[in-house]
Amino acid sequence: MRAQQPDWSPTSLVAQPRPDVPYPSVLSGLQPPWHAGLGIVMALGLYLLIVPLVSSTVLGLGYVLQRPATSLNDYEAAGRRLEHPVGMLASNLGLATLTLIAAFTLYAAHRVRPRWLSSVRPGLRWRYLGLCTAAAAAVFAGVLALSGSPSASAAAPTQPQLVAFLLIIVITSPLQAAAEEYLFRGYLLQAFGSLAATPWFGVVASALLFALFHGSQNLPLFLDRFAFGLLAAVLVWRTGGLEAGIAAHTANNLLAYGSAALTGSIASLRAVDRISWASAALDIGGFTAFTLVAVVLGRALRTRTAVNG
Repeated sequence: MRAQQPDWSPTSLVAQPRPDVPYPSVLSGLQPPWHAGLGIVMALGLYLLIVPLVSSTVLGLGYVLQRPATSLNDYEAAGRRLEHPVGMLASNLGLATLTLIAAFTLYAAHRVRPRWLSSVRPGLRWRYLGLCTAAAAAVFAGVLALSGSPSASAAAPTQPQLVAFLLIIVITSPLQAAAEEYLFRGYLLQAFGSLAATPWFGVVASALLFALFHGSQNLPLFLDRFAFGLLAAVLVWRTGGLEAGIAAHTANNLLAYGSAALTGSIASLRAVDRISWASAALDIGGFTAFTLVAVVLGRALRTRTAVNG
């Protein structure tokens, strides 16, 4: 009798999530747990390797094209402090690679198609994303107004190369914000979520890593970022996809850096490593308000919250 040949068809190389599982559990039961451990190490290792490499490459190209009257080291250092537009471009494009890193790791470690990172549909739900973006812009604009942050005025200092900064912020900040969501609330939430019976393990672990990866910070700022990570992960869980988290992250970054550009303080915003307890409480209150709005919108649109049975 002829021996049965292995099935090397494309479908045999793709794992399908189990039916009726929520977003944090999409990878549960597909492979032994070591696949998730390998994937987590792979994703974070690629983060530490590729993001700085891309950022440094963009800064190097900017130096060659602009030929500034300074050394390459000084130009790169100023760019990392966001003192010139190429620095903003380099930072955002470097972080934008996290979408590719998350997609690559999901398939390499789990043989799951990248579309399962967007939602349990699978794929991005564009109508829900648009509505959440509008809601996030309204909520976070209110938070910015309540925080007493200075707004643009005739007396406000002028950000050098303002137009270039604004164009880069508008065009690349959404890519950067979405990419962070695809890694932290996407792949890492699913990978950690596959290691425990409760989705809460993935929610807390991914939020903790998100806060830690922001570097030096005082306790209120750390808790502010940790709370954002927690609420964004809960949103992914309760709405079945990344749309609300992408909307919140994008709106927050556009408003924060846009406001900073109009008041001449982008480098100062980048350098922030401490905030007050009052500022943290206001931010967390805004995140919480948006979370409630996004959940209501999701229910109104009947967004799927688990893999189709």
